[in-house]
Amino acid sequence: MKSKWSRRDFLKKNAELTSLLLGSLALAGVSSLSHSAARRLTSVSADPFTLGVASGDPTPDSIVLWTRLAREVMMESGAVDQAVQVDYEISESYSFNRVIRSGSIAASPELGHSVHADVRGLDSDQVYFYRWQVGNVTSPIGRTKTAPAASARNENFRLAFASCQQYEHGYFTAYKHMADEEFDLIIHLGDYIYERSWGTNLVRNHEGPEIITLQDYRNRYNTYKSDPDIRAAHASAPWVVTWDDHEVDNNYAGEIAEDEQTPEQLLRRRVDAYQAYYEFMPIRLPVGREGPDMPIHRRLRFGNLMEMHVLDTRQYRNDQACGDGRKISCDEHQDPTRSALGQAQKNWLLDGLATTEATWNVLAQQIMMASLRGVSDAGERLWPMDIWDGYPYERQELLEHLDTVSTPNPVVLTGDIHSNWAADLKLDFDIPSSKVVGSEYIGTSISSGGDGQDMTNYGSDLLANNPHVKFYNANRGYVSATLTPSLWKADYKTVPYITSRGAPINIRKTYVTEAGRPGVQEN
Repeated sequence: MKSKWSRRDFLKKNAELTSLLLGSLALAGVSSLSHSAARRLTSVSADPFTLGVASGDPTPDSIVLWTRLAREVMMESGAVDQAVQVDYEISESYSFNRVIRSGSIAASPELGHSVHADVRGLDSDQVYFYRWQVGNVTSPIGRTKTAPAASARNENFRLAFASCQQYEHGYFTAYKHMADEEFDLIIHLGDYIYERSWGTNLVRNHEGPEIITLQDYRNRYNTYKSDPDIRAAHASAPWVVTWDDHEVDNNYAGEIAEDEQTPEQLLRRRVDAYQAYYEFMPIRLPVGREGPDMPIHRRLRFGNLMEMHVLDTRQYRNDQACGDGRKISCDEHQDPTRSALGQAQKNWLLDGLATTEATWNVLAQQIMMASLRGVSDAGERLWPMDIWDGYPYERQELLEHLDTVSTPNPVVLTGDIHSNWAADLKLDFDIPSSKVVGSEYIGTSISSGGDGQDMTNYGSDLLANNPHVKFYNANRGYVSATLTPSLWKADYKTVPYITSRGAPINIRKTYVTEAGRPGVQEN
């Protein structure tokens, strides 16, 4: 049940508690880890690599390699409270005929025996294979790839993006198909886990009620990574990840929770949720991490072909206006200072978009940027307050900036909405003839929402009210894209069901964007 008080009321009432919290919370991260020597295990009683392997955040000369040792195996080995040495090897071949790099890293109990090896000095645009070893057990082999050199004139790049995988709603079949494609890069746009149950027709159950503590969040990630298809996708290619709301709490906005939690309670929860996210993701430890704050927005370059800005539209945003949901505009909604990005992240983004020279400039983010106008039964306009429609002045500032600085070929990649869309980004969404300044490709969920369907009345009505939106589909799956210097080609790949295993994959629709011609076109 929603509180009778607004979330903004809670923020005002608890401002002094929030201030005290920010000054007192300690981070159980690298800065506070014990520095005792790591123990080298000569043997273990069972496979400690049950959560698989992963890699992420590729640069031209480096990659982050990840794994996490099973707690049960560490307990049986008498090392649950000790740092444990984990070895890794890298090869240019799956057979590991020649190991080109090797090393060791400590898996600390403070970080749940997760390991992140930031391996540097690698060749650019190169496929590598990697594996880990503890005692007498070797992990599954992972495949990864470094980014092309920033100045490289690469002619082709293949990526996939996905989001929203409610474990209880079905199987992660789409990830099996994604793994088979061996992309250059996989992008995850948030809602990697869900913090509580949703719906009644559950296919499989995750453990426990709504998660609050660090151990709760760890247990939930363990459950999600028990799925073999997501482990296969992680092992198939490097990932770039960002979060949305369910990694912490549904629809949270900055320090403000969805329900009766005070800012103090939510910030305490964020400390644990953000730490667990780092522990389970192949991501570099963010600079500036302190207490409940963890900056994860970052910029990645893939040759001359693509530059990517990875955004965070949760941690710094103002509360959703007008009580959230789909609402008629109110005074709060019309406040031009409201932000989904926060000032520092927005300045960083605008600076990057003004100086980039890449052919394709990608914003990898969470919430739909194109306007999604609805109409009430009384004929009044409805605004969905949780997406960019809820922050119209900042969106306008961003779109006008793209036009003013002539950012080459802006492409926005979006998750969150559990359905497929393709849309033109216009300077004025209310004027059909308004200038198009970018393209948006919105991907459906992996499993959230159950089997889904090809079309719903919800989508049909919104297409009719929003002529800049060209496509809608409510099946499950992912979007794959092939980039060349002249064309962005996006295939919307869907599975017919996820409530049982083994669904086939098909291309439901293909849209393209031509370099120098913003907007989406049906192929």
